[in-house]
Amino acid sequence: MSDTDLLARRFEEQRPRLRAVAHRMLGSAAEADDAVQDTWLRLSRVDAETIENLPGWLTTTVGRVCLDRLRSAAARHEESVDVAGDGPSADVPGERDPEQEALLTESVGRALDVVLTSLGPTERLVFVLHDMFAVSFDEIAPVVERTPEAVRQIASRARRRVRNGPTVPETDPVRQRGVVEAFLAASREGRFDDLVTLLDPHVVLRPDAVVVRNGATGELHGSSAVARFFSGRAQAAVPAFVDGAPGAVVVVDGQLRFALSFVVADRILAVEAIADPALLAALDVVVATGSGADER
Repeated sequence: MSDTDLLARRFEEQRPRLRAVAHRMLGSAAEADDAVQDTWLRLSRVDAETIENLPGWLTTTVGRVCLDRLRSAAARHEESVDVAGDGPSADVPGERDPEQEALLTESVGRALDVVLTSLGPTERLVFVLHDMFAVSFDEIAPVVERTPEAVRQIASRARRRVRNGPTVPETDPVRQRGVVEAFLAASREGRFDDLVTLLDPHVVLRPDAVVVRNGATGELHGSSAVARFFSGRAQAAVPAFVDGAPGAVVVVDGQLRFALSFVVADRILAVEAIADPALLAALDVVVATGSGADER
């Protein structure tokens, strides 16, 4: 058997797992197959003998391929996946028997896919690779061009979004932006009742440590409490996509100083307020077209 045939055989052994990673990332069986094929093409262009851990290399490479696709879609402000139109995802073989795997896919697979669409591209990649496929933060860090500690923070944020996402998030970026723009306008103008209307009754605001040090009171729950916090604020904030999710940012002299990241359904389900420079540096920010600020 030639070296090329042996490499192809080893790749085929990994294909089901790679397809499972790609499907969780992209939400589409067809796009997952394309991403796996792109991964094979990348493998065929490198010297396989220099790869010490082929399964690990393939996992991070297919993750990078998916991340590029998601970032491209987010930059165009397009919906990157169509969850409702796809069939069941392919899962990684594990300790459960086939009947248990089928039950798992039937009961939670679709729900998880919907929740994953609420994550930004980087968050989704980190969550999928680390929490679902046990890839270490050290291995993920070069894929997303972050430090391992920043990747750990991203994973924690993604985990909270998944854990607190019982309502189906809105995936149309135009509608997301409309909700965010209405929220920012109500905030700037101090329209408390409008803020309450735009917020889910069980909304959660999670400020980071720097925001708390600057005067926030810690995590807030409920539309009234969160509306009081934002009423009269957001004077310099402009709409943006923060790690692919709907958000808003404050940019001063070309430097990102503050970011808000939202989970949006019909109303706003959760808000993260970020001012820590290290966390801000870990964000992918695309300022919404027409907002008058620069893209970061």
